[in-house]
Amino acid sequence: MIRAGVVGVGHFGREHARIYSSNDHAKLVAVCDLNESRGRGVAETYGAEFGTNYRDLMGRVDAVSVATSTVSHQAIACELLEAGIAVLVEKPIAASLAEAEEMISAARRGKAVLPVGHLQRFNPAVTAASRIVTRPLFFEAHRLSPFTPRSLDIDVVMDLMVHDIDVVLSLARSEVREVRASGVPILSSKVDIANARIEFENGCVANLTASRVSAERVRKVRFFQPHEYVSIDYSAQESMAVSIKTQPSGRMDFDIRALPVERGEPLSLEIESFLRAVSGQKVEVSGEDGKRALQLALEINSNILAHAERAGVTF
Repeated sequence: MIRAGVVGVGHFGREHARIYSSNDHAKLVAVCDLNESRGRGVAETYGAEFGTNYRDLMGRVDAVSVATSTVSHQAIACELLEAGIAVLVEKPIAASLAEAEEMISAARRGKAVLPVGHLQRFNPAVTAASRIVTRPLFFEAHRLSPFTPRSLDIDVVMDLMVHDIDVVLSLARSEVREVRASGVPILSSKVDIANARIEFENGCVANLTASRVSAERVRKVRFFQPHEYVSIDYSAQESMAVSIKTQPSGRMDFDIRALPVERGEPLSLEIESFLRAVSGQKVEVSGEDGKRALQLALEINSNILAHAERAGVTF
């Protein structure tokens, strides 16, 4: 039985606590939050102890989810990792590449695992599509959300687009050659809608759009590979493939099929993967994966700022 804790029990951290409390291989020992009222409420709901200082978890837990604001990830995770405590850190891994590297180094020193919470990697629809990937040539992703006052400490690239960045990186399997991007703030002081065009060394191109000022909620990505088109609906957990088959006569037939998807809650699947990693199995989304996604997200943001300057737009 793995002793688990959660640091930061806001909107998402509370869900981590819920899943640990119901997992057969873990015991939720404690939750930590600077907001005492919120933290005590979550602790009471899931039968855990409460504290305001994450350092109080030392020696009492084997694994911790860090679901605090991005700017605090490095400081909290490094202390826990160096104490030998496994850490599942929410995306993005950190606020900077230097911080991400410090976390990866701390994990090595503490001989502790450091998975990153890129949730969509565990979406059953993505899992189904990944089984038939050959050589993707073009990706198109749309991640749109109505505006909420949550996660305004980061921009839409770090908040929403980073999910698709990680998925595309895992499927494209190539280094990035060029990035072009643009974006604007609408309702907050940070970029709320952005578009990025990413070209990879192997010739693959990805066109990603993310918005948190949409009238509707959309979570879809599609990609094209030789003789095949694959569509993924994250929310519906559905994947579809359309293949072109040439008959001996020369006629082309279209094979349209739904991919077999074993539905499940992505966060629950992510935490189950984390617990397996704590027990010695492979880390599915590593600190290095998280750093790579962060690096591309930062490059996209850099392009957005450069584009804004050329257009005479300030924010």
